[in-house]
Amino acid sequence: METGITDIIWRSLTSSSFVGMADIYILIIMSIWSWSIILFKFFSLQKTQRRTVEDFEVFQQAGDLTEGMRILSARSRSSVYRVGLHAVQEIKRLEKSTLDPRHQSDQAMDNVRRALRQGVGIEMDMLGTSLSFLGTCANAGPLLGLFGTVWGIMRSFNDIGMMKSANLAVVGPGIAEALVTTVFGLIVAIPASVAYNALVSKLGKIETVLVNYAGAFLNRMQREMSVNGQTS
Repeated sequence: METGITDIIWRSLTSSSFVGMADIYILIIMSIWSWSIILFKFFSLQKTQRRTVEDFEVFQQAGDLTEGMRILSARSRSSVYRVGLHAVQEIKRLEKSTLDPRHQSDQAMDNVRRALRQGVGIEMDMLGTSLSFLGTCANAGPLLGLFGTVWGIMRSFNDIGMMKSANLAVVGPGIAEALVTTVFGLIVAIPASVAYNALVSKLGKIETVLVNYAGAFLNRMQREMSVNGQTS
């Protein structure tokens, strides 16, 4: 059964026109590229999601903000740490500024909030790299398959006109080309579409943890600022 299907596909490929073959080669390249992205991103985001949850828990258990960031800095490739680093750098810039101390606290909260939001955005952009190609494959695969289908049917009608005959030997190659390109288009589009949705869902879960971390960072910063203000 498998050999028969392979033979049918192979005969269809060898009898395809130049345009049909070019269409199929493009679809094959898209399929190989998309599968490499799918496999790499799945394991990469799975690992990142697990590490992000662990890092957030570590931060929550730390005694204070400084200790939390120090512990996170020792954890390699921590998305949570990179987001927090934007806030820490902004705090350091504010400490060097010439703002009135009476307004520095409110300004610090606003600036750090924006820095954390920027950090989350940068991190999500980095983690989402290459996913747009999967979206392109999911949308373009069926269209390229449809193009091959239309081209194969046009070829069949052209052969009918030239041969003045509509028997199977005349229309067969064009119809086979049309069907094969349709199959290849679906082979590209279906895995890309399923994987894209699954990976976007993983990204959403990672983003939720990072946003929660940003809120916890701000809350802890505000508490520590209040305590320092009272003790001073």
